[in-house]
Amino acid sequence: MTERTQSSAQQPKAHERPPFRKPGFSRAYSFALVTGAFFLISWCGQFIFQAISFGNEQAEHGQSFDWAEYLPQFMASTLENWQSEFLQLIWQAAGLAMLYFWGSSQSKESDERIEAKLDALLSERGIDPASLSRNT
Repeated sequence: MTERTQSSAQQPKAHERPPFRKPGFSRAYSFALVTGAFFLISWCGQFIFQAISFGNEQAEHGQSFDWAEYLPQFMASTLENWQSEFLQLIWQAAGLAMLYFWGSSQSKESDERIEAKLDALLSERGIDPASLSRNT
C-alpha cells in the first residue's frame, strides 16, 4: 500500500460521524420535545373545548361569554387535573420505592431467585454456598 492510500483509509469519510460526538439539540432532547408538544396540544384542546362548553352554558342561561368568569374556571380545572396526575405519579414513584425498600413480597421473591441462581453457580464450580459468610 502506498502512503497516500494508507492515509486516506485512516481518515473518516465526510458522511461518517465520529463515534462519540454530542448529538444535536433536537436529537438529544427529542423525548422532552415530543412530550412538551403533546402537553401543549392537549392543554390547548382543553382550553378550546372547555371554552365552547362554558359558552354553551352561558347561552342557555341567557348570558354572554365572559372571559373574566371563564379563565379562573379554566385554571381551576387545569390545576385539579395536574394535582390528580402528580398525586398518582408521586404514589407510583415514591410508594413503589418504599415497598421495594421495605421488602415487599415481589422484591423478596426476586432476591431469593437471584440467590438461588448464585448458589447453583457456586455449586457448579465446587464451592459450598453454605460455607460462605453473608458479611464477606
